[in-house]
Amino acid sequence: MPKTLPDLLESISKRHLVSIQGDISGEIIAPVTESSLEVQPGGIFVARAGQSTDGHRYIPDAIAAGAAAIVGEADLTNLPVPYVCVRDAQAVIGPLAAAWHDYPSRELVVIGVTGTDGKTTTCHLLHSILGRAREVKAGYISTISADFGDETVATGLHVTTPGAPRIQAYLARMVKAGLTHCVLEMTSHGLAQGRLNGVDIDVAALTNVMHEHLDYHGSWENYRDAKAVMFKMLDESWRKPGIPKLAVINADDDSASYFGTFAADRLQSYGVRARADYRATDLSFRPDATAFRVQGQRLEMRLLGEFNVSNALAAIVAARELGASWSDIRAGIAAVDLISGRMERIDEGQDFIAMVDFAHSPNALRRALSAGRVMLPPGKRLIAVFGSAGLRDVEKRRLMAETSAQLADLTVLTAEDPRTESLDDILEMMAEGCRAKGGIEGESFIRVRDRGQAIFRACQMARSGDLVMACGKGHEQSMCFGVTEHPWDDRAAMRSALRGKPLATLPTAKPGR
Repeated sequence: MPKTLPDLLESISKRHLVSIQGDISGEIIAPVTESSLEVQPGGIFVARAGQSTDGHRYIPDAIAAGAAAIVGEADLTNLPVPYVCVRDAQAVIGPLAAAWHDYPSRELVVIGVTGTDGKTTTCHLLHSILGRAREVKAGYISTISADFGDETVATGLHVTTPGAPRIQAYLARMVKAGLTHCVLEMTSHGLAQGRLNGVDIDVAALTNVMHEHLDYHGSWENYRDAKAVMFKMLDESWRKPGIPKLAVINADDDSASYFGTFAADRLQSYGVRARADYRATDLSFRPDATAFRVQGQRLEMRLLGEFNVSNALAAIVAARELGASWSDIRAGIAAVDLISGRMERIDEGQDFIAMVDFAHSPNALRRALSAGRVMLPPGKRLIAVFGSAGLRDVEKRRLMAETSAQLADLTVLTAEDPRTESLDDILEMMAEGCRAKGGIEGESFIRVRDRGQAIFRACQMARSGDLVMACGKGHEQSMCFGVTEHPWDDRAAMRSALRGKPLATLPTAKPGR
């Protein structure tokens, strides 16, 4: 169905509109985008001021590429195409893109998942369960990949939630493919930056809210409130016949009572320690599996650690409340044997355990190392390799180092996306954290600037039966030094180290660096 600019503007609140210039009666025949490089003839370019550049600078490029209309925040005149001035371009791009794609989220049951840790794992567990449910065809969009039923594609290297236009295009593709449900990972950045505006959700599931991203959000309260945007979206979303709005919260999390105040038709809690509607009991851990009971059902999964029990509970609650049977749930969580870069075992025939995990926050590191300790036989050592990112939350550098000093037998401090900060300064802050908990440099912790060398050194130090765990990068495929992304994969680095050679793709691998 042909669309005009007035048709699309119906999707946004009138309070956002400032002025409209030019003849807006022409047809819009291509999608909405915020990248001048992606403008198609007959589409709409939304210009907004970003953190590193101002989209208004690229309006001439967008017009030259054939944009039929421009939406922006600046007071502009005499453009050769219609121009819509809005108060907040970031707020309107999602609804405009949703309108262009005929509001695809209204044709799907959308389950949003947010939290500091465990979002991706919860999404994949839930998708696995729903994939076994009768009359359900489920897709997902995570920070690793997107599943459209007939194809799975990578969603990016160093990104969180994709931009609003891409999210809407993904949802539209799912509708076209005949899917009925979508599991959607929602990061705090994505929520705060409006990338999820225009998505109508039916279930909001929270894993936890811990110390993370305070560099961006400014305070823990602001970070928590960014997560709360998902629950506000739940209340404001299009209501689908026969689908009540459901909020799923973690009763073990300190912020559970806060999130429990948001309106929803139904609220269900889960937990391992606290009283909850779905509470896991009788937990047992083996090196290759985790088992537990919930609501009288015994379940087993190949994912390891108590934190994955919590992730599984979030998925179970959402699936069960959407009508999945216990047999679907049991089969669904048992089928998930690997989440890319999440407690991923790397085996090159060595006589010790080697793992890669995405843990890049203090709480996630604590959970990963705690799970590692359970896997170790008595007398065997846990060797942790990790860093802390530049231009990000400074406080967590100390906290992560303190955590490792307490839980690991040996800690190897190394690079993790130093960006434009001094890597040596970052490592010194982390070393201070180790020392604060009794760590002795050269004995219980060392610094190795190059991450390839650090993982190699850890493997060289490992004895039979030990566990080497590289944390912080997981599935990511690059590392940032300065403003340049260099090829990097912790899994490839671990394999290379186990074969006797450090991976050398980073600037720090060069002599004198």
